[in-house]
Amino acid sequence: MKYRKLGKTGLDTSILSFGASSLGSVFRAINEKQGIHTVHEAVNRGINLIDVSPYYGLTQAEVVLGKAILEMKRDDIILSTKAGRYGENEFDFSSERIIKSVDESLKRLNTDYIDILHLHDIEFGSMDQIIHESIPTLNKLKQQGKIRFTGVTGLPLKIFKTVLEKAEIDTIITYCRYSLNDNSLTELLPFLKEKNVGIINASPLSMGLIGNRPVPEWHPASNEVKKVAQKAIEYSINKKKDLLKLAIQFSVQNNEIPTTLVGTANPENIKKNISWISEPIDEEFLREIQNVFKTIQNQSWISGKLENNDERVLALLNRY
Repeated sequence: MKYRKLGKTGLDTSILSFGASSLGSVFRAINEKQGIHTVHEAVNRGINLIDVSPYYGLTQAEVVLGKAILEMKRDDIILSTKAGRYGENEFDFSSERIIKSVDESLKRLNTDYIDILHLHDIEFGSMDQIIHESIPTLNKLKQQGKIRFTGVTGLPLKIFKTVLEKAEIDTIITYCRYSLNDNSLTELLPFLKEKNVGIINASPLSMGLIGNRPVPEWHPASNEVKKVAQKAIEYSINKKKDLLKLAIQFSVQNNEIPTTLVGTANPENIKKNISWISEPIDEEFLREIQNVFKTIQNQSWISGKLENNDERVLALLNRY
């Protein structure tokens, strides 16, 4: 396992990290014991950053992860959880709810501190509240020793610039913005580097657009993006190449992006993911897949309030 510095936190994070949403049966029902075993397998093989949220499985993911933590050395992991999102359409970024949320998470996770607390999907909230109420609350929790570092998460890249121009945070989680079909995160990297913010990249499979299975119907991408993604899947199958493997290898190779989250509740899958990142990437296959995706490269979708979305995405909305 390789490690990189996570911005100004000074933390050395494994280039592949563990996204614990799967422990909440978010994608499919899981066996709890197998999920716990997967966490232990990940850590035993060098992964040290684990990310979760009260939203995943409506607290189930935190509960299962908490059971796994009981059987581990707490100092062996960098534990990241979130506050602000508690259901599909349930958001509350108020100071009172954030404080309560942290206390609830500490109990579920069987720990007395959280390494990184992120405000979850802030594009669904008011940027004014996030900057003037929510982030100051995180700083108070930091002073109290309940959390070590502060951050925000979301899909639109615009929100990170909005926040970082007016407030100070330690890390961000950005998802679906550095993958085979969308590498628009690279446009923001100089700004993030200037701010010395730790970048956690999530969803290298673009929420199922990339992989070895058909694109899910529920996916929020446009039909055009889904069709091209399906072409990439079929192309890989015909070439007898593993698109999932390529996607994970691609996401961890950029030295300016410290770590990429992958989620699974299957110990064999996490072993496979970890083994892939030490293998050389198939450059020819990468070029072929990038060629398939070139007509829809960097096309994202609306998330949260319209005013919090990127201009490029709003332009596409008008087009469709």
